[in-house]
Amino acid sequence: MKKSTVEEIRKRFDNDTERFSNLDRGQLSTIDAKISLELITEASKRIAPKAKNLLDIGCGAGNYSLMMLLKMPHLNCTLVDLSKPMLDKAVERVSQKANGKVEALQGDIRAVELPENHFDIILAGAVLHHLRDDSDWEATFEKLFRLLKPGGCLMISDLITQDTDVVNDYVWEKYGEYLESIDGKEYRQKVLDYIAKEDSPRSMNYQLDLMKQVGFSKVEILHKNLCFGAFGGIK
Repeated sequence: MKKSTVEEIRKRFDNDTERFSNLDRGQLSTIDAKISLELITEASKRIAPKAKNLLDIGCGAGNYSLMMLLKMPHLNCTLVDLSKPMLDKAVERVSQKANGKVEALQGDIRAVELPENHFDIILAGAVLHHLRDDSDWEATFEKLFRLLKPGGCLMISDLITQDTDVVNDYVWEKYGEYLESIDGKEYRQKVLDYIAKEDSPRSMNYQLDLMKQVGFSKVEILHKNLCFGAFGGIK
């Protein structure tokens, strides 16, 4: 199947702003969304307790930055997203809670220009699964590493695969059952179809190994439930 283009992904999120602004109803297809949100933000606070600068990539409607600001209200927030309506919503919501500066950049994290050795915390919530081939993943992780200050952290909450085919098939079968329990067979098929069209996730093992490869000194697994995980690395 031919995967969605960046433009097609942008258009879908342009039309989904209100849904993603609601953590209770907007992310039902994501198992343990609230748990992962809490874990990666609290871990970030503890890893970088004197943090000043936050980068939220694929920020959506701003849920991850908002949770981070509840814990560290003086952060300067840089928000990046493909979707202008999504970014506008994030800026509106984050600006109401932030004591520091709020900067917004519309675009693809692979292309936007950002200062190196500048960010104490980078949050990547449900975004990296849009990367495609090995070179794409490697270049993006290398860039995120360069953007971090020494001692800073990259924390990820995302859709993931398994490295063993039979285990991967089982995990996705169980995820399909989860989706069906929420809203029936049609909903199950709808979610699985758009994942097949739009997403190309990699395993947690792959991403942790890649972090070590590009220079992260430590990696941490915070949570895993079927095909979703929360994990990260420290520069």
